[in-house]
Amino acid sequence: MSILNTILEHRTIRKYKRDTISDDILNKILEAASRGATTGNMQLYSIIVTKDPDKRKALLPLHFNQRMVEDAPVVLTFCADLNRFHKWCEQRNAEKSYDNFMWFCNGIIDAVIAAQNAVIAAESFGLGTVYLGTTTYTADKIINFFNLPEGVVPVTTVVIGYPDEKPSLTDRLPLKAVIHNETYKDYSKEDIDALYFEKENLKQTKELIVINEVDNLAQVFVQKRYKKTDNIFFSKVYLDVVKKQGFFNQ
Repeated sequence: MSILNTILEHRTIRKYKRDTISDDILNKILEAASRGATTGNMQLYSIIVTKDPDKRKALLPLHFNQRMVEDAPVVLTFCADLNRFHKWCEQRNAEKSYDNFMWFCNGIIDAVIAAQNAVIAAESFGLGTVYLGTTTYTADKIINFFNLPEGVVPVTTVVIGYPDEKPSLTDRLPLKAVIHNETYKDYSKEDIDALYFEKENLKQTKELIVINEVDNLAQVFVQKRYKKTDNIFFSKVYLDVVKKQGFFNQ
């Protein structure tokens, strides 16, 4: 497939075959990740590759026991990494400047761009992928698991393997919902109704509303999937982790 088709055909895969990924293909995926855009060409990220079955099994509970962590042959953990850059600066008599919010943002941006490059490359080889949002929820445990030093914070995880399912394309809002020409145009009540009309009237949406015993899809998100109490709790956990890893000192 062309790269554009690969992007447009992206599917979230949660069921995987146990087939291994060749080192040649995996190395090409990692090389693609390393070629992503990066802040000042500093590459403020690291990628931890987990292939060992026992280690993937041990990693499983840190991702809320999502089976693909153990079933798929490769798990990539993307970290904002200022440790390597800081050590290079120290050895070159350059003053460190990484321990602040801006540098943490730089590391996050670099890590996410690398992750998306890896996803596109993997899918171009016919592999399936899924992002794991649990990475930030259990960042403290992941830090211990991988023995991450100060200056390194896990940002996201990508599972890669050969798909054992072919789900439908996930719905998206119409393009006009996210595109603003020249300046931001705020949304009227009528705009919101029109932009979310198709999503709210999908068969699976109506099923979700019934299953979750709520009135509409918005309530599914804020009352069931991403509850405020959970968001506050995990925000505090992740902020504490980031501070412990040496950021926000300035």
